Parts: sequence; structure tokens; C-alpha cells
Amino acid sequence: MTAAEALKRLQGFFAERGWRPLPFQRTMWRHYLAGQSGLLHTPTGSGKTLAMFGGPLLQALVDPLPVPARRSAVRPLQVLWVTPLRALATDTARALQAPLKAIGLDWQVGLRSGDASSRDKRLAREGRLDVLVTTPESLALLLSYQDTLARMRQLRCVVVDEWHELLGSKRGVLLQLNLALLRDTAPAMQLWGLSATLGNLPQAREVLLPDRPDAVTVEGARPRPVRVRSLLPEPGERFPWAGHLGLGQLPRVLQALMGARSSLLFTNTRAQAELWHQALAAVWPEDSATLALHHGSLDPALRQQVEDGLRAGALRCVVATSSLDLGVDFPEVEQVLQLGSPKGVARLRQRAGRARHRPGASGEILCVPSHALELAEYAAARRALAAGVVEARRPLRLSLDVLAQHCISRALAGGFEAGALLAQVRRTHAFAQLSDAQWQDVLLFIVQGGRALAQYPDFHKAVQDEDGIYRVHDRRQALRHRLSIGTISSDGSVRVQFLRGGSLGAVEEQFAGRLR
Repeated sequence: MTAAEALKRLQGFFAERGWRPLPFQRTMWRHYLAGQSGLLHTPTGSGKTLAMFGGPLLQALVDPLPVPARRSAVRPLQVLWVTPLRALATDTARALQAPLKAIGLDWQVGLRSGDASSRDKRLAREGRLDVLVTTPESLALLLSYQDTLARMRQLRCVVVDEWHELLGSKRGVLLQLNLALLRDTAPAMQLWGLSATLGNLPQAREVLLPDRPDAVTVEGARPRPVRVRSLLPEPGERFPWAGHLGLGQLPRVLQALMGARSSLLFTNTRAQAELWHQALAAVWPEDSATLALHHGSLDPALRQQVEDGLRAGALRCVVATSSLDLGVDFPEVEQVLQLGSPKGVARLRQRAGRARHRPGASGEILCVPSHALELAEYAAARRALAAGVVEARRPLRLSLDVLAQHCISRALAGGFEAGALLAQVRRTHAFAQLSDAQWQDVLLFIVQGGRALAQYPDFHKAVQDEDGIYRVHDRRQALRHRLSIGTISSDGSVRVQFLRGGSLGAVEEQFAGRLR
């Protein structure tokens, strides 16, 4: 099929929905078909998913890889899509499936995250997918198995969604290490980052693509105008200066929620989300099924139920944390409220973009102060938005704990030779300045826990065999490592269940320890 015929098919998919490809989407497709890598910077809700996915779709029509006729056979993975949130991964997998049938591609799209079903996890492990949507932690887990890389040698494209969210964290460092591994496995693959609300674009592109000086930056649609309103106390009303959860604002928040068809109420912590959901439930004037809660500690089935309810317009209000911050497409949401400080201009703009999440629509957010000083923060954020100022995300360097974890993963996946892995690691931005002494310290740590922990067998994880290759032989160590892969820290949890019968769930140890 010619490029013109492939483009006509893709445009037909847009036309069926009453859309027309935007200029930046066409630009992305041209860059992709030219074999380039780079960074797409465009506001949330502007159509970046189709801008990115259109390139691999056109490439598959023009230059298809041989795919087995049987759907159950091993297939060459063609697109790897990495997202920072489980909710976003689920939403992305659904969005990527939409154009396939319309343009005549028999691709299998699968999900590999903490929320994925056992069937999806099995398909990802067995290599029976054309497109895999995953998170940085699930990708690291997948690559800790010896047979995974062999199935990725024909990988054509890796997409890192919401790169700005990973850039300044150890999650981004872990991803950099695994991207270097994938680049050496599939040298011809293209690598693209998708980002919004970022103040240091050139540096962000350099961190993602340190070995691609010819990488391009594609600017998408103009930032959506964002209107920031504050829910002010009444004149003469006593208002705390600090240290409150904002529950004194409950009557005004309820009034605002009743004035909109559907709303998202963002909080900054899970505890605050739980307390506000409980408070709203006590005074909710409608069916309690129209009020919901969403955060990362909830059961995946409950979170999926809330996300489906938002898409269908069946929920009047969802109290959420950052678990619904990024990229998730809920066009039915009419209003967004931010409880307390937004902790940054980028986050405020990101959350405002969840309302009327569609191209061409403006964003609006209603800020609910929990104390008086937050009114000053809202005023500063309003000025920054007017001036077009967005804070930068500074990348981390030399996170040796992340490097040690990556080394154990490579030792699990068949083993590694120290010199070859060191050369690969130094090609990342995070470890370009890694010294020989630091590298030897990391190797000593994975073998015997360093100099301080050498007497404790639990820290003897990897072994250097006679052929010079570092491997993990202890199955208990292998299981423990795979269960703890990642850089997101959390408290230990305790399972609560009946002496006879089912389980009630889990609570954090810290919470249980404070109970009287």
C-alpha cells in the first residue's frame, strides 16, 4: 500500500467521527514516517494520542511486519506505550483500539500494569501482542525475565506518555535504564516522548534521547485558556490561617457540585480524599451511587467502576487524588475543583484540563482554600498562568539505589557482563557521569550488601560465576526482587480478614499502629 492510500484510510477514521486531522498531528505523522524520534509537546485534551499513534498505524499499512495468521501465535511486538498511571494505561489501551478496525489492521492491543487481568499479563509474557501499554514498573518487571528481550528485537516504536511526570523522579531514572536496554536490543526503534505543561523542553528531550542529537520537538496546539476561580469565605467569616482539611467549606462545595452536571474534586492526599468523600456522603442530597471515590489504594475493580461511570456520565461527583490527574479522557466531566494548594502551576493546569477534555474547549478550575494562606497561592498561580510561566522538572542524576535494582533485574534476566552493562548505563543521562568507583560500589552492594551488610545473607543477591557473568541463583531472592521492583515508596500493609471466612482488605501498618 502506498503512503497516500494509507493516509486516506486514516483520514477516513477521522471523518467517520466528524473530525479533521490537526496540523500538528499531520506533522507528527510526517516525522514518524521519516524515521525520526523526538518529543511532542501539546496541552492535555488536544489529541496527542492519535497524533502519536497515527505514525505507527501508517507505517504498518505501508511497510507491514509479517504477522502469524493464528491470533494465539507469538507475534512481534511493534509498539510499546509507557504511561505513569494505571488509570491512564487502561484508558490509553482503550483509545488505541479505536482506529484499528476502521483502517483494517488486525492488531492485538494489551495492557500490562497492576490493574491488568491475568489474561492480559499472560499475553504480555507470552509475546502475543502487537501493542503493549504498560507502566515503568511493569516494564521493569517484564524485562526481568530472560525471554522478554528476544521478543522485542523487531520493536518499531516506544512511546513515553506524560514524560514530564516521570522526568524529575526516580521512576524516570528506572525508565531511562530500561530504554537504554531496549535501544541496544532494537537499534532501529523510534522513541517518542509526549508531554504537556513543561518549562524545560530542550532538557526534557535530551534526557529522553541522550544519543539522538537530531531528535525533533513538535509543538502541538496552543495551551487551552484556563480560568481559575476561588471559593471565598463570606465577608467577616472566621477562616483558619493554617492546618485544616477544609471541611468548613463543605456547604459551599456541595452547592458548587449541585450546580454542575458532573464534577471532579481533587485532593492532595488519600486521607483527605477519604475524609471529604465521607463528609459529602453524610449530606449528599441525591442517590449515593452518584458520589464516588478514586485513589490508588482502592481495589482495581472499584477504580474501573468509577472510571466507567465518569465516561458514561452516571456520576455527579468523584473525589480523587492524582490517580486521575493525567491524560484520562472523561469528556462528560463539566467541572473540576481543587481542594487546597495545587502544589504547582503545571499540576493546576493539568487538573483544570480534566474538565471538558476535548480539543478546542477551554479549561476552568474552582479552587477551594482550606486556610487563608492558600488564597495567596491561588493568586500567584493565576498570575503565572497569565504570564505563561510553567515550572521546570529537573532530572535526577546518579541515583545509585535505582542502578542497583536495575543490575539485579539484569542478573535475573540471564545475567550480565559488568563492562558491557556499564557502557550501556553510561549512555543514559542519569548515569553519564558514573565513576568507576561508584560502579564497583554498586556491584559490591548487589553481591554482598556492600561493606556494611556483608555478614547478612539476605543481602547476598547476585553471584559472579566463573565465566565472569553476574547472575541470581536463589529463587527466594528472585521472587522477593520481582515483588518489590519499582521506586514508589509505600508503607507496609496488613491484611485484615475473618478468622473463618473471607478477607476484608488491607490497612497500612502505620494506620493500624495508631489505633486505640
